[in-house]
Amino acid sequence: MDKINERLILALDVDTEEEAIEIVTELSDLIGYFKIGMQLYYSCGNSLVEKIIDLGGNVFLDLKMHDIPNTVFNGARVVSKLGVKMTNFHASGGFEMMQMAAKGLSTPSDSSPPIGIAVTVLTSLNENDLTELGIKASVNDTVKKWALLTKRAGLKGIVCSPKEISLVKEACGEDFITVTPGIRPRWSTDDDQKRITTPYDAIKAGGDYLVIGRPIRAAENRRDATKKVLTEMQQGLDDYRKERGI
Repeated sequence: MDKINERLILALDVDTEEEAIEIVTELSDLIGYFKIGMQLYYSCGNSLVEKIIDLGGNVFLDLKMHDIPNTVFNGARVVSKLGVKMTNFHASGGFEMMQMAAKGLSTPSDSSPPIGIAVTVLTSLNENDLTELGIKASVNDTVKKWALLTKRAGLKGIVCSPKEISLVKEACGEDFITVTPGIRPRWSTDDDQKRITTPYDAIKAGGDYLVIGRPIRAAENRRDATKKVLTEMQQGLDDYRKERGI
């Protein structure tokens, strides 16, 4: 990734196609990927995916598939035909499910498969939440274990908190992709994310892709807000390279 904006994913967490298209049209030259999650997809479906692609936007389809292996295989196979560039699955679905997800993404021979990643511990969860779910391991240990499982299953990376980037890279290698939500610029509020950090810190820690939503979507001037985020990210990348002599 040569340009810093290629690392920026904007969450299109809006209700209508009109809102989404307005944002994509306004920011398509500044944003690397537009993330379509459940809120928007359940409202607009595949037609919006196609429209954003037609406008030149790269789509991250964030549906977090989690089902029996054969169902996920078929879902991944269909998604791979849509032209999206990235999609995800729940690592808690297990090794076989993720293996079938990877197979489903690569099954069509007439298109380049999307980047397949797995969701580990949601950034809205902390140690107490894991305990309530019956998971005795710490957040860090759980993320690391699921990341290694994801890699073994053939997916390309994971979604994780920025605070887990370093341990994932150490466990799975620098080429293993990290997509990190829970990003809040210094001038923004925390909202409902519990494990958050700034764009600068996430990139400096070695993060590959950053997901940002409300700080850009709700800004009075979305282009200015995006440029401020990109500036923070570039500073983080410069310092990351400087520390490693790149």
